Amino acid sequence: MSVSQNQAALFFDGSCKLCRHEINWLGPKLKGKMQLVDISQPDFTGFNGASKMQMMQQIHVWDGQQFQIGLTATLFYWRLAGLRLLPAILAFPLIRPIANWAYQYWARKRLKCTDGQCEIK
Repeated sequence: MSVSQNQAALFFDGSCKLCRHEINWLGPKLKGKMQLVDISQPDFTGFNGASKMQMMQQIHVWDGQQFQIGLTATLFYWRLAGLRLLPAILAFPLIRPIANWAYQYWARKRLKCTDGQCEIK
């Protein structure tokens, strides 16, 4: 799958059960707004200077000009999918640092999945 430099794209790990669940839920809401790219595919090596390994460590969104990464990326595509309340709450200045810490914690734990189920043990 080729990704356009000018089009928004969400790079997700299709080998992660939780990630697939979110994409199955939000994918229809994002259709026509951004390209969904499964980076777990063997032929995916990276995009625009970001390696597959970097993208596996944290979620990446290409907004058409630059990368949004981690919680910022998540809030970007949630808003694009039409979600308003949760992104607004998580972006609130007193809550954002906690939300970012929680995202980073989950991202580190997710990489240690050995069964492909993305469960935090």
